[in-house]
Amino acid sequence: MRVGIITASDKGYAGEREDLSGPKIASIMKEHGYEVADSVILPDEKQMLADEMIRMCDSGIDLILTTGGTGFARRDVTPEATRMVIEKEVNGIPMAILSYSLSITERAMLSRAAAGIRGQTLIINLPGSPKAVEEALLYILPSLKHGLEIMLGLDSECARPSHS
Repeated sequence: MRVGIITASDKGYAGEREDLSGPKIASIMKEHGYEVADSVILPDEKQMLADEMIRMCDSGIDLILTTGGTGFARRDVTPEATRMVIEKEVNGIPMAILSYSLSITERAMLSRAAAGIRGQTLIINLPGSPKAVEEALLYILPSLKHGLEIMLGLDSECARPSHS
């Protein structure tokens, strides 16, 4: 499956801070058999982020993972950009990440992350820090593959196998 990565960071885009989270996502996804087809760093600009998500969706990317821009800062607009482009919200993914992350730090409650589907592409907002990205991604990856297969019509079985 083809993955696109979008890092939302004014400082990263300006070259004032090294993007560590985007490469962390790429590394984890490659380790789990995904093809990283595209990766970009953009400023915290809602329309630019939305336009890039649409471009990636239209180019046949199956999964877009964003990092950054999900907090309380004035310029944090990644969830708003995501909601501008998705057709179906997928609330369970951010809820699962939040639930898991709260067991690590109470500051996880400050996340405003979103997730949803546009066409045949799933978009998920991940946290901004490399540590939080790794924790969240490793937590959701086992279920994520199944969800993507259903979305893409590769699997229609939703029932869990019985253990008798």
